[in-house]
Amino acid sequence: MPKIKSKRSAAKRFKATGSGKIKRSKAFSSHILTKKSPTQKRNLRKSGLVDDSNVKGVRKMLPYL
Repeated sequence: MPKIKSKRSAAKRFKATGSGKIKRSKAFSSHILTKKSPTQKRNLRKSGLVDDSNVKGVRKMLPYL
């Protein structure tokens, strides 16, 4: 069997944690930052985890993650 290609756009957005969960970066942090509060901008710098309802789809895009 040949290797399965992973979706390159997804490979740049998601990483696996040590326990096997999928880490992601948060949205809404790239522009129009003047109207966002410092607290909101600070919280957007932190990474989040992919929700359980979306894990199946992400794993399908990244078969070797």
